Amino acid sequence: MTKIAFIGLGNMGSGMCANLCKAGHDVRAFDLSADAVKAAAEKGATPAATVAEAVADAEVVVSMLPAGKHVRGVYLGDDGVSANAPKSAVFLECSTIAVEDARSISADLKALGFDMVDAPVSGGPDGAKSGEMAIWVGGDEEVFTAHKPVLDTMSDSARYIGSIGAGSVAKLVHNLSGYIIQTALAETFTMGVKAGLEPDAIWEAVRQGALGRRRTFDTLYRNFLPARFDPPDFALALARKDVALACEVGREFEVPMKLAHTTLAELTEAMNRGWGGRDSRVAMLLQSERAGVDIQVADDRLNEILDQD
Repeated sequence: MTKIAFIGLGNMGSGMCANLCKAGHDVRAFDLSADAVKAAAEKGATPAATVAEAVADAEVVVSMLPAGKHVRGVYLGDDGVSANAPKSAVFLECSTIAVEDARSISADLKALGFDMVDAPVSGGPDGAKSGEMAIWVGGDEEVFTAHKPVLDTMSDSARYIGSIGAGSVAKLVHNLSGYIIQTALAETFTMGVKAGLEPDAIWEAVRQGALGRRRTFDTLYRNFLPARFDPPDFALALARKDVALACEVGREFEVPMKLAHTTLAELTEAMNRGWGGRDSRVAMLLQSERAGVDIQVADDRLNEILDQD
């Protein structure tokens, strides 16, 4: 049993924290939302009123926060993690943040005598609950190896990628790929509908082609095809943040990123519609509007197609 402080109990953090409790770890949980802390307590965590209280005797600190500024504030603020955690504590920072933020925060913590790894995750809220998700880790490999049992409690695929910041790079590669594909699928499906096909007929057909057999099209059934974007699985504002961070990496290393910038422009336009709190796939509606088509397939029909597999 490990004494763990868990900070950040949102859509992802809540499931991850629950799995640590289920595995028998001694978890103290903190979030700015009292309701989130209460829900964590119902899953077995000890509620903490402050960050300081959460980390007071922690062996491991796990954080899942919205952005780099929040991570810096939580770890390096006047009454944050580094001011209150034992010097022996290790920090598993699971947020998706800029690569440079991961490196600079880690360096500042190292100067104070702490080890931090960047360990962003991928699997969505369902994966966070079930433990079926990836964790990509950058930092000291010995720290990763020593604390892999904790990571394995939250994930079925925790992998060491490289030095600090490497986990964040892997996460940005993954997420950017997904949103570029999303932008492309919105374009290709609206072409098919505008050409006279029913959206369910297109989906049923292409799922049996070469790309379809790799399950390229299966995610469309959750949001795009039924036109269901609320509540969000992953908010548009967070998706735009991730794509913008990936574009920053491209600029840093002078990599041409034409498709990434097209995707960023699409997500930005959707943000400007006031859709930031909706599911990230709501940006696909922009292409439907431009094409002048309305795509909405009944759940029964989608399930009928899935049941044919």
